[in-house]
Amino acid sequence: MHIESLRDYCLSKPGTEEELPFGPDTLVFKVNKKIYLLTGLNGEGLRFNIKCDPARAIELREEYPTVLPGWHMNKKHWNTIVADGSVPDSILKEWIDHSYELVAGKSKKQTKKKK
Repeated sequence: MHIESLRDYCLSKPGTEEELPFGPDTLVFKVNKKIYLLTGLNGEGLRFNIKCDPARAIELREEYPTVLPGWHMNKKHWNTIVADGSVPDSILKEWIDHSYELVAGKSKKQTKKKK
């Protein structure tokens, strides 16, 4: 996966917004104003952080050497993915979907509680 395909995939998700809130080198994708994916724009190769269910995060880290605890994030809830080609794009997209669903679903639940 390359940055262009990552960006296109994220922007295809309903309600996704693209921002640069941490400066010009960090691209952030949000749904309902909550981050579900962020990636650096100045490094070699593609790496991105995604939200993950804590138990699943541990399982993925044990199974895939390219899944690391979230860099500069809460390591319980975030993974850093090194997209070096060793994991098929279809699996990377599943992980992105999981992150998106966690954040989009959480935001919907929080909205319902406020009513």
